[in-house]
Amino acid sequence: MTGLAAAAAVTKGPSPFWFATRGSGVVTLVLLTAVVCLGILASVGWRTERLPRFVVAGLHRNLTLLAVAFLGVHVATAIADGFAPIRVRDAIVPFLSPYRPLWLGLGTLACDLLLAVVLTSLLRRRLGYRTWRGVHWLAYASWPLALAHSFGTGSDTRLGWMAALGLACVAAVLAAVLVRVAAGPGELGPRLGAALAAGGVACALLLWYRTGPAQPGWAARAGTPSALLKTTTVVRAARRAPALPATFAGRLAGKLTESGPDGNGFTTIRIDTAVHGRVRGTLRLALGGYASDEGGVSLTSSGVAFAAKGSPVYEGSVVGLRGMHVDARVSSPDGGTFDLALDLRIDPSTGTVGGLVHGTQA
Repeated sequence: MTGLAAAAAVTKGPSPFWFATRGSGVVTLVLLTAVVCLGILASVGWRTERLPRFVVAGLHRNLTLLAVAFLGVHVATAIADGFAPIRVRDAIVPFLSPYRPLWLGLGTLACDLLLAVVLTSLLRRRLGYRTWRGVHWLAYASWPLALAHSFGTGSDTRLGWMAALGLACVAAVLAAVLVRVAAGPGELGPRLGAALAAGGVACALLLWYRTGPAQPGWAARAGTPSALLKTTTVVRAARRAPALPATFAGRLAGKLTESGPDGNGFTTIRIDTAVHGRVRGTLRLALGGYASDEGGVSLTSSGVAFAAKGSPVYEGSVVGLRGMHVDARVSSPDGGTFDLALDLRIDPSTGTVGGLVHGTQA
């Protein structure tokens, strides 16, 4: 691969598979949280007037199947994306992948446990109730594994909405556990111990998130291969628009076009130029006004657009006009503002425009 082709491959944007992996992973976590909560509440006979027990049971079953479907999409798109070295084997056998082996392996374990629950449910009549019940408890173990996998290897780990989603999932499961402890049979002591244990696990998960995945440098500590870290750094550097220097100067070369006056005497003058020098780009002025008695144009409207190579477009208007000297102020969408001073040279016979531009950060 040539240097140019390699650079193009590195700076290429994320594939649709990458977005599908992120989205399906988040949906799977939400669905699995709902499945665990319904399973806990159903164990104590929870129901409402609108949701009798058979409806709760049906909802629990259907959400489980939906979670498995989204899990399948999550696994398939992660393998198909190809950015991280994730193979089919890594989706079945945990802790063998070179990409974040521990945290990806926890996701693989959660996947295996959930599939075991589904398969034994389909074979429930042949396996017997006790065997099915024992395996079914694995669904509860799959949830914390899935949550740790989401935080440990997810690309949205440090985003606020992902942290809020994880906190909401933890709170929902903890609330269901507290209802189960309060309404369940048995002595009060063991039930309080179970509630404290559930709260301790929740606090441990949140503390780990705050001190680990939420901190800078987690990608390297989580086990991301160094080659991928270098590639990600190059991609981010390529996407970041270079900042303009605080001051710059350049030469202008372009053309003037004039239209009008129209029926009301309104005239439009447009100047399109290329900027040469340390900063390269384009500069456009649009001036509008009415013919004056002195033979010129009385300015009533203006527009200025300046786009340096690789930087956002700065737009604004003329703030001063003295002969061939133009002062303008332009701003970019991210809030950057520059004052531009233009000294123009115009050949009326050909419409050729030359001159100088000086920019200063406001």
